[in-house]
Amino acid sequence: MQLKIMPKKKRLSAGRVPLILFLCQMISALEVPLDLVQPPTITQQSPKDYIIDPRENIVIQCEAKGKPPPSFSWTRNGTHFDIDKDPLVTMKPGSGTLIINIMSEGKAETYEGVYQCTARNERGAAISNNIVIRPSRSPLWTKEKLEPMILRNGQPLVLPCRPPIGLPPPIIFWMDNSFQRLPQSERVSQGLNGDLYFSNVLPEDTREDYICYARFNHTQTIQQKQPISVKVISVDELNDTIAANLSDTEFYGAKSSRERPPTFLTPEGNASNKEELRGNVLSLECIAEGLPTPIIYWIKEDGILPINRTFYRNFKKTLQIIHVSEADSGNYQCIAKNALGAIHHTISVTVKAAPYWIMAPQNLVLSPGEDGTLICRANGNPKPRISWLTNGVPVEIAPDDPSRKIDGDTIIFSNVQERSSAVYQCNASNEYGYLLANAFVNVLAEPPRILTSANTLYQVIANRPALLDCAFFGSPLPTIEWFKGAKGSALHEDIYVLHENGTLEIPVAQKDSTGTYTCVARNKLGMAKNDVHLEIKDPTRIIKQPEYAIVQRGSTVSFECKVKHDQTLVPTVMWLKDNGELPSDERFTVDKEQLVVADVSDDDGGTYTCVANTTLDSVSASAVLSVVDVPNPPFDLELTNQLDKSVQLSWTPGNDNNSPITKFIIEYEDTMHQAGLWHYQAEVSGTQTTAQLKLSPYVNYSFRVMAVNGIGRSLPSQASEQYLTKAAEPDTNPTAVEGLGSEPDNLVITWKPLNGFESNGPGLQYKVSWRQKDGDDEWTSVFVANVSKYIVSGTPTFVPYLIKVQALNDAGFAPEPAVVMGHSGEDLPMVAPGNVRVNVVNSTLAEVHWDPVPLKSIRGHLQGYRIYYWKAQNSSKRNRRHIEKKILTFQGSKTHGMLPGLEPFSHYTLNVRVVNGKGEGPASPDKVFNTPEGVPSAPSSLKIVNPTLDSLTLEWDPPSHPNGILTEYTLKYQPINSTHELGPLVDLKIPANKTRWTLKNLNVSTRYKFYFYAQTSAGSGSQITEEAVTTVDEAMASRQVDIATQGWFIGLMCAVALLILILLIVCFIRRNKGGKYPVKEKEDAHADPEIQPMKEDDGTFGEYSDAEDHKPLKKGSRTPSDRTVKKEDSDDSLVDYGEGVNGQFNEDGSFIGQYSGKKEKEPAEGNESSEAPSPVNAMNSFV
Repeated sequence: MQLKIMPKKKRLSAGRVPLILFLCQMISALEVPLDLVQPPTITQQSPKDYIIDPRENIVIQCEAKGKPPPSFSWTRNGTHFDIDKDPLVTMKPGSGTLIINIMSEGKAETYEGVYQCTARNERGAAISNNIVIRPSRSPLWTKEKLEPMILRNGQPLVLPCRPPIGLPPPIIFWMDNSFQRLPQSERVSQGLNGDLYFSNVLPEDTREDYICYARFNHTQTIQQKQPISVKVISVDELNDTIAANLSDTEFYGAKSSRERPPTFLTPEGNASNKEELRGNVLSLECIAEGLPTPIIYWIKEDGILPINRTFYRNFKKTLQIIHVSEADSGNYQCIAKNALGAIHHTISVTVKAAPYWIMAPQNLVLSPGEDGTLICRANGNPKPRISWLTNGVPVEIAPDDPSRKIDGDTIIFSNVQERSSAVYQCNASNEYGYLLANAFVNVLAEPPRILTSANTLYQVIANRPALLDCAFFGSPLPTIEWFKGAKGSALHEDIYVLHENGTLEIPVAQKDSTGTYTCVARNKLGMAKNDVHLEIKDPTRIIKQPEYAIVQRGSTVSFECKVKHDQTLVPTVMWLKDNGELPSDERFTVDKEQLVVADVSDDDGGTYTCVANTTLDSVSASAVLSVVDVPNPPFDLELTNQLDKSVQLSWTPGNDNNSPITKFIIEYEDTMHQAGLWHYQAEVSGTQTTAQLKLSPYVNYSFRVMAVNGIGRSLPSQASEQYLTKAAEPDTNPTAVEGLGSEPDNLVITWKPLNGFESNGPGLQYKVSWRQKDGDDEWTSVFVANVSKYIVSGTPTFVPYLIKVQALNDAGFAPEPAVVMGHSGEDLPMVAPGNVRVNVVNSTLAEVHWDPVPLKSIRGHLQGYRIYYWKAQNSSKRNRRHIEKKILTFQGSKTHGMLPGLEPFSHYTLNVRVVNGKGEGPASPDKVFNTPEGVPSAPSSLKIVNPTLDSLTLEWDPPSHPNGILTEYTLKYQPINSTHELGPLVDLKIPANKTRWTLKNLNVSTRYKFYFYAQTSAGSGSQITEEAVTTVDEAMASRQVDIATQGWFIGLMCAVALLILILLIVCFIRRNKGGKYPVKEKEDAHADPEIQPMKEDDGTFGEYSDAEDHKPLKKGSRTPSDRTVKKEDSDDSLVDYGEGVNGQFNEDGSFIGQYSGKKEKEPAEGNESSEAPSPVNAMNSFV
């Protein structure tokens, strides 16, 4: 299938709107090739209103094209302009442009007028616009005598400018003699007419050099008005001036300078009218006077102001609407408002319109016999009138053409012939202007030709539209067909779009769009074709974009920009700052993918853009850099409204350095009392620039202000001027007033004195007053200098006093002070507590009771009672230098207390004393009491000596703390066999006077564990444990040696050892799996050797348990919680019984020495290990 161009068909979707401009440009470029005959076309001309510089030659442009080349002629003011008769006028060769040489001679004014150019050839004539030539003018101000203006403070003022009328109108501005622009504000501003308006004058407006300047841009000249002198004076100064110069003048006294509501200075009245042309800028102005200065507001009646086209200028006194249209017509209201009232002014706006095109006529190329139309449509307000000309002559008087028919704004052509070729002009005009357009009708018979260069290569980024050009010409108008590929495969209508100018559009080009495309143009006179080539490239992308950054001044910041691109394209990456070039500064460094800014300053803040360009596309990414810092210090501190106890401080904030100021901190310095030391005064929000400060009397204040933002606090401002407040009586009295005696006969009155800031005036003193609380005495007072205490002597001991301390200075007394109570000095108590009683609670605790002493005998503040108690020493300790006494103090008025930690079976003595602030009183008579017996401590030691085959001897030392009279010792012991099973427990009572005991009839070569403790009448004490082994029989030992030398025995022992090794491995496996041996289960079951010494059913040995120290056969021994004396811990390894490093044999082979082993280690449940028995015990079992 082949795709053909339909003459009126367009397929432009919303997604391709950006292409419209491009396509329109191509459509307008479809012109008749210059090698073909065609009427003239004006290509360039001077503007309609042409203001020239009189100091330069006049150049009036008129350029045109056509075939044959056109000739040019001019009219001036409607008549033929013969340039040959004026030697100053020449025409450029091959052009219609006029050059008038006025620089050598002649004047520009001579050539003022309306000029029109005509370009003509055999096919018709085109004409230019009417070009109005006017020289620019910059006249001088007329000389005038300006009298000085004298006004009262607060009056309104208008300084007239009235610049000379120039061409074009000048730009007005006000400056002083130093060419500095005069500052403007809501109060003072320049109007649209150039006058300077003052809503109210202030003394600072006084000056002698108010100068209005007019700048004429066309001639680059500035004209200056005579300076105006303004003097603003107060009412008193004004009256003096009147008295000296005038008898009476209504001007000076007519208006009051007091506050007044607004009135308009311009425009006058309540309503006015404004007319503006469509497309221009509508400027509405309202300037009002009043005191305080009025604020201006704008509204549109029955409508809203256009958001994107409305701007406020000149402190909202001027409302501007750009690109104004008829819809902006209506009533606009300005409102001037201050605290005393409001007024309004209504401006009725009418928008007119010079003619503007709806459809301008276009060149028409027809072949003989074809039909066509020229359309000329325009609009305006009022509606423009349409008129037609042909070859510059009104169509009504032009030669008749039978193929032409005029119907208002349309000319209809039918069955045209070559003689129908001509240039038609359409003129649309109303009272505000005109439009003139040339459009030719060219009758040609030409076969198709393609104007696009052959084999043009188009490179397009993927997923973007591809536009393949096929500019063509032919008459009649050719049809266009497109094919793809060498085989001429047809293009499908649903994928491609064909435009009227021949362009083929691929809306979304893909990689498979690459290839060769052929454009074919046909009409009845022939055919032409052209090949173009299309390549699709990958888009350029920024895969790592710069990111927004906030940095503090002086730091370093970097922006990244990583680019991915088509391999056949070469990208260039550049960085912009605020859409301009980077500053030429060595602090900015750019490498392949990064921009680094070092030592960042305030000026570095802005938008940084990374731009990656190739020949086909361009991508960019931006990031904003905000440079922040602590604020700059405030400045221009000013003190106003200075009163005795307040002042208003105002300041100007410094730059916030891109972090909003959140608050201001105000500090003060008291240069009179604490020079150089700044104190906090107040803080206000960051939106305030004034603060009302409360002041204290007699302080020489100086203030400073600091600004705070999110980064931190600014440096302090410069200090304000000093302000000394008047002296006044003190506002407060001293604090922390106390009365305490240092001696029994005095009263020391102390207080915290006022500081210099609180003194409120010179001559600070204190009036100290006192009297007895319960007496009838009058107040006794003394005046003391600025000190902090006063001592009253000769007072009774510990008597309550009423005290007050009042501040005063040279200006008077402070308010009446509060009365506080104190006491004169204390003395030691005179009486001891009586009726002391002791109740012994148990062997370590006693309770003491006593009767309180009379309050009068305490002679001070009762702090409590103190008990001294001590233990009577035995004869061996009485030679010590002193008896160790213990002290317990009971606060307040308590009359009983507990004495803990006493020793049992001891003789104690105590006494009680009362305590006040001075010290202790006399002691009560000593009270003696005894503590009852308690249980003894464990014996001091236990040793096993002289082991034999069947006996062991025990030696011990009595308890170090018997805590009573020992009645007897208890010895318990039990054997342990080779499998760690427990034997029967034997209980033996031993007289208290014994320290040695021999046990006989014991088993040979058997380990025993002993439990030993003392007893008093109070019960049993803590136990001590030990272990020992009886010796081995000598004959058996000899047999062991003999048997051990036999070969059969050695083999048997090796077999036994192998079996034991296997058993050990099995044991380890079982224990790693969490299993228990029966011995562990028995350990958990047997809690006390006295409860389960043996099995009840058969009397066999119990199993060995290592659960706790006090149980039989624990690994070693410990001191339990009941203060049992511990011995060394030991391992229960059978190796330690006979073969360990600590074991020894006698000459006869018997084991000697007490059992000693390693430090006990707590085994984890389920992970105990069982050790193999020693060869000796194995041998005994075998025998």
